[in-house]
Amino acid sequence: MKKLLFCILVGTSFMSQSCINDREDPIAVPPIEGKTVEPSVGGGAQPNQVWIDLSEVDADGNPKQTFNKRTDWDLAFYNGNEFKVVLNSSIAMGAGKVPNVTNLAQVNEINTSALMTQVQVANYNPSNIMYVDAVTGNFPAANTAIEEIKSVDADNAIYIVNMGKEIYNGTVPTGSALTGGDSRGWMKIQVTRFGEGYKIKYAEINSTVIKEAVIFKNDTHNFKFFSLKNNKEISIQPEKKKWDISFTVFTNLIDGAGSYVYADFVTHNIMGGTGVYEVKVTSPTTGVEAYNQFKTSDIDESKFVYNDQRTIGGNWRMAGPGGSSVNNNVFYIIKDANGYYFKLKFMRLTSPDGERGKPQFEFKPL
Repeated sequence: MKKLLFCILVGTSFMSQSCINDREDPIAVPPIEGKTVEPSVGGGAQPNQVWIDLSEVDADGNPKQTFNKRTDWDLAFYNGNEFKVVLNSSIAMGAGKVPNVTNLAQVNEINTSALMTQVQVANYNPSNIMYVDAVTGNFPAANTAIEEIKSVDADNAIYIVNMGKEIYNGTVPTGSALTGGDSRGWMKIQVTRFGEGYKIKYAEINSTVIKEAVIFKNDTHNFKFFSLKNNKEISIQPEKKKWDISFTVFTNLIDGAGSYVYADFVTHNIMGGTGVYEVKVTSPTTGVEAYNQFKTSDIDESKFVYNDQRTIGGNWRMAGPGGSSVNNNVFYIIKDANGYYFKLKFMRLTSPDGERGKPQFEFKPL
């Protein structure tokens, strides 16, 4: 049960209410006042994915952060009715179907060399979008590089998987972000159904030793996560209604140029029911003034976006040859899965010393 530290009744007036625990004992809790938050992205190489729950806070008002290394997982298996498998966008993974092959052991880098040159990410080739997942994140409706898993085993193709990039482990110049290091190599996989779950067969591209794993669905999380490198399931995202926004490196699309890897990207939890919209501020009002003046009665329900996780995306900052900074002309309204509203504005892109991957934002409940 989500440990909400507040219950707000919205009506013609506002009053603090008691929250009821699992035993229905009344417990008076102070309302959330909002907070300035520094997500644990980890610096210029941006090693971490950070999942933030705005309504679960500690005694000091800090929202709960859950984070993992971007390379901790490779595949996410959807827990809903559909059978979808999602690649780890944060490390620039891609996948391509191997034609006319039914035996995983027969696949190697020699007979797939032509396909390997195509299954690339961020190489400014518009055709490479077919090798990455739909960037909206609107699963199960959106397309995935690995087609939906079919009920007949033989109907499920074999894929080669570009495993993306390691986290850069060198020195990152002040003010810069380096989203990838060395290549993580190639794997080959085939996913089939296993009852109401999944079975995955996989191996390194030239290996004839095939490994197998079974992934069972659950009702509590959006996805189950699996590491091909470490041969195991791993806990990544919190439960489906226990996070609102995430900070991550992200594979996005550029019109006419295909896939591209973005640093400092923020997604919201559309799969768990979180909605977000952007408020653009025009002069003579400043962004700070507009944010401070925004109140509950200003919320426009029609503007909340529930089908594209990129509503915040990279819009909150400006990056270019001349340097990077926060976009002070926008802020965001968030409605979480439990119907609570927040306003959020970004305060900082870098640390006071100019180190990238040290963002800061302020949020307040509405």
